[in-house]
Amino acid sequence: MFEIPFVNTVATGQNIDRLRIAAGLSVRDIQMVFGFATPQAIYKWIHGTSMPTIDNLVILAAMLDVTLDELVVVDNAVRKCG
Repeated sequence: MFEIPFVNTVATGQNIDRLRIAAGLSVRDIQMVFGFATPQAIYKWIHGTSMPTIDNLVILAAMLDVTLDELVVVDNAVRKCG
């Protein structure tokens, strides 16, 4: 039997927002880097209703000058498998 970790999307979103502010970036700045027509995807990331794709996470981590481990919040397992 083993524990299954999971990505805490709400905490990750809060982390993205905190790191964005610390880096002096606006939501619009991030929107322009990704070439999004609207900022909705970024707000969804911040509110934890969706997650960036892995390639967008890599770009976001580079923009915020952090590692993926520092960006994504992984919680301890709450269920066991096996």
